Amino acid sequence: MKTFGLVASLLLIAILPFADCLNVEGQVCHSSGKIREGEVYKTYRCSPPVSSHTKAFLALHVFETNADGGTPCECDKKFYKDDTPVVTLSTGWYNKGSRCLNNITITASGRSVAAMVVDECDSTMGCDDDHDYKPPCAYNVVGASKAVWKALGVPNDQWGQLDITWTDA
Repeated sequence: MKTFGLVASLLLIAILPFADCLNVEGQVCHSSGKIREGEVYKTYRCSPPVSSHTKAFLALHVFETNADGGTPCECDKKFYKDDTPVVTLSTGWYNKGSRCLNNITITASGRSVAAMVVDECDSTMGCDDDHDYKPPCAYNVVGASKAVWKALGVPNDQWGQLDITWTDA
């Protein structure tokens, strides 16, 4: 019996470090690390649970060639024009690409718009060439093209940051 208890304990110790990697969506999010590049930035591998009204922070994101890092979108290796309603999701919501090329519905100020998920807003890395030397995304970010901002009726001079809700379409 002692042998079984010892084996079970060792197995549990071996598995626990990887347990938080199994489900990155729907967790209570705590910082999973820090990146130092002149400043300390929190990193996350998870995002809040998705519901019919998931709270998030909408950020302006450019998906065109040579913008915001200059790399094509993760889902399909393409770039998108500003007039296309597309979004990037924080690492946990991106969920290893499970929402790639699917629509989400974003709601703010009484208006809603459907937008296609095309990229990950990396919450685990940043401050390097691949990420245009920007810090990691927070765990609750939806980065949206100008088309999304227009559809939500947000005045141009207020583009950049907005509290929203979203859900899978």
